Amino acid sequence: MKKLIAVVIVLIGFTFQANAQEVKTVSLEQTKGEFTQKALTLSEGTYVFEVSNNNAAPEVGLVLIEAGKDGTDAKNHIKNAYVSQMVKHGKKETSKEVMLKKGTYKYFCPFNKTPQYTLIVM
Repeated sequence: MKKLIAVVIVLIGFTFQANAQEVKTVSLEQTKGEFTQKALTLSEGTYVFEVSNNNAAPEVGLVLIEAGKDGTDAKNHIKNAYVSQMVKHGKKETSKEVMLKKGTYKYFCPFNKTPQYTLIVM
């Protein structure tokens, strides 16, 4: 009976490890009118975006959309990529977890008026 319980516990442990996803952090820095990271290439997975404000504007943020969609329409925004609160001068804020699948995305800040940069997920 003890062997059976031990086997079940080991199997449950392997199941949890197989289902556990590693969450990676993508650090982005904004300066006046731009992100310092002009393009990103990531592997498919779960990410948290960390945005820092290096005297870019009083408050900055992050918008992530699928390439080809209208970034001015909030319904196209990937809401979990929004930072938890506006990023003030000299501060950092993070997003919720975002599951990125293979494809091309665009990221930008509407408050600091950055260009739309390309994020490729392979």
